[in-house]
Amino acid sequence: MNKTSQIINVEDNQLATLYSLRNCPYAMRARIAIFKSQQTIMLRDVVLSNKPDEMIAASPKATVPILVLNDGRVIDESLDVMLWALKEADPDNLLHRASNDENRLAEMLALIQTFDDEFKLCLEQYKCAKRYKEINIVECRLACESYIQVLEDRLSSHLFLMSNQESLADIALLPFIRQFARVERQWYLQSPYPSVKQWLKNYLQSSMFTKVMAKYPLWLENHEVVLFGGSGK
Repeated sequence: MNKTSQIINVEDNQLATLYSLRNCPYAMRARIAIFKSQQTIMLRDVVLSNKPDEMIAASPKATVPILVLNDGRVIDESLDVMLWALKEADPDNLLHRASNDENRLAEMLALIQTFDDEFKLCLEQYKCAKRYKEINIVECRLACESYIQVLEDRLSSHLFLMSNQESLADIALLPFIRQFARVERQWYLQSPYPSVKQWLKNYLQSSMFTKVMAKYPLWLENHEVVLFGGSGK
């Protein structure tokens, strides 16, 4: 099938469009959720120094991820994109809807919010301390470690953050724990968090992560249609 035919078919199917940035942790977790939902969307990889007019028109905030649905609705918060994807289809039961515990999703969202609101700030300070060789890097790392210890305690009790079953919380926090592990790589490899390290390693070595992190041409360079997701795991 040539590219023109593919574009026609995609438009006929009215797929949702995701504006994404490959290494942005927020865009990363949105792509993971879409991949896990086995839905197909049109992916438009961008760089924030050259934002497409279409992306800005969809969401004046103009930060990735931005999901434009086929009915014109726009979702421009990463967690909302994740929830949309998994409420559309959740073959791995990441929302734990089959659980008898009605509070499980609320617990996941509370954990995610703590890391989004608190850990992310500590992480940014830690990254800046390393980048600019500041003398308070150990202090910044210790601030992050209080949150990493929470995950270590959870993962010492079961395989994933909520239970022995993977959940929304795992894939939402994954990109940020990946960032933490990369700040001082040698320190991290020797750090006293064996369960966190194994959890992260399992994800980074998975075929899922390889596919989610695949590199595509920038959309503005050629407007090439890139289909992402689907049932092909």
